[in-house]
Amino acid sequence: MKFEDLFLEIGGFGRFQILVLFILCLPRINLPMHFLLHNFLAATPPHHCAIPPQEAFENLTTEEVLLISIPRDPDGTFRSCEMFSQPQFQLLLNSSLQPENSSTTQHCQHGWVYDHSQFTSTIATQWDLVCEQRGLNQATATFFFIGVTIGAVIFGYLSDSGAFLEENTRDVTSLCPCLKPCRPLPGGALCVPAERCLPLAGMEWVDIQHRTFSGILTSIFWSIGNMLLAMVAYLVREWHWLLVANCSAVETYGESKVELGKAKAPACGGFPKSTAAELSPPFHLPQALRKMATDKKPGGSYSYISLFRTPVLRKISLCSGAVWFGVAFSYYGMSMNLTGFGLNMYLSQFVFGVIEIPAKIIMYVLVNRVGRRQSQAWSLILTGLCIGANIIIPKPFTSLRSIVAIMGKGFSESAFTTVFLYTSELYPTVLRQNGMGYTSFVARLGGALAPLVFLLDEVWRSLPEVTYCGVAVCCGSVAFLLPETLNVCLPEGIEDQKTHAGISLRMGKPQVCVPNPQRRKPDFADYFNVVCVSTL
Repeated sequence: MKFEDLFLEIGGFGRFQILVLFILCLPRINLPMHFLLHNFLAATPPHHCAIPPQEAFENLTTEEVLLISIPRDPDGTFRSCEMFSQPQFQLLLNSSLQPENSSTTQHCQHGWVYDHSQFTSTIATQWDLVCEQRGLNQATATFFFIGVTIGAVIFGYLSDSGAFLEENTRDVTSLCPCLKPCRPLPGGALCVPAERCLPLAGMEWVDIQHRTFSGILTSIFWSIGNMLLAMVAYLVREWHWLLVANCSAVETYGESKVELGKAKAPACGGFPKSTAAELSPPFHLPQALRKMATDKKPGGSYSYISLFRTPVLRKISLCSGAVWFGVAFSYYGMSMNLTGFGLNMYLSQFVFGVIEIPAKIIMYVLVNRVGRRQSQAWSLILTGLCIGANIIIPKPFTSLRSIVAIMGKGFSESAFTTVFLYTSELYPTVLRQNGMGYTSFVARLGGALAPLVFLLDEVWRSLPEVTYCGVAVCCGSVAFLLPETLNVCLPEGIEDQKTHAGISLRMGKPQVCVPNPQRRKPDFADYFNVVCVSTL
């Protein structure tokens, strides 16, 4: 007796499931306001070296002082990190003249002056995290994702340790906004339950036919949070108050799923006592639940080592880990480069959130028609190709660059949406949370490295984009090595997973679970009007 078999008999998508999904989706709105807050919290506005006042400058305008004190780039803008060691008064007569020698430039000696037209203050302007200290600014995002990485391991293990611990790890999510000032480790680690456990909870409470719908629905709320972040950041330009505004959006996830089920199930068409009598005569819900409990093999203890115990699991774990790394690496590489495509930062963030919704809807159709594997692989490969295309397109073509970037962001979000659904179907139930914890760990390594890759532009200006492009294409190609899971019954134990995945890996055709219209009372695997047939 399996939990999915029970859903097939009593109905796997009723008012109870809709209410549960709605409540599970609410915390997802707040997640992008944590994961992508670095875009505005640590934004670096235009700046130049501070020029100390001198008597020789008394009759000069501000523009003239800058002209004789700060060298210019070939495009005519003042350099951000250099100044003349001595004022170059000859430039007042002819600004096209070159300095007397290259040794006249030096690093900023008296701090920086920032353009406050867009941001009142950020952590970059408050602590001068620019120029030589630019790496520390990017490291703040890396430290946050290190916290998320640690949380992925801890909560992945706890979620598979029992129902009580699973519910409590999800409830801990409410602490995430309160620890936002401690972004590096605790704030990041406690964001994990809502980011990973809640989508799985929604998928576990619906039948096979609505599994994809559940995954897409929860991810749409992430996109809504993306758009809300742009609006909140536009209204709040001072980073301290932006933190406060972000923390005020605390999740309303008050009741646990189990408590909600006990309180609301009768009113939502859930599991009232009369249900068993109203169903087909041979079916009795209490006996079915007891059978589900007795069918469980006792003494099963699983850890992250179990993910590599069999050849099939090893292949799935290694390949899915590579895919997750590429998905997160390219997604956050694009999401944290809001100024690199010619649009306003707030507009870029909002448009990137808007484009995600149609991308998810299209992906909902594709994963059910062409399959999970093809959708996952090509969405990630196309993400890399869009990033690579913007390397070739000249900077003056801002409109074309923006269109390609928006398309790439849509493909990137499609890959992220699919990977949650796909990975949850690859692992057996007893290892699902451990598997998601492992893949989330690998993904956060990609997320932690993504901000640091921007520093490679000091070696070659296009090297960050080349890196994002190469990783996305390579990791997308790895997805072709994974088995297809479209319409496949979720394996509950390692032996089930070996049987189902083994057929798909060897033959390239999955074992599909479809309703059986002929028999009303199949037994055991087919017990509740379901039969697993092979597409071989």
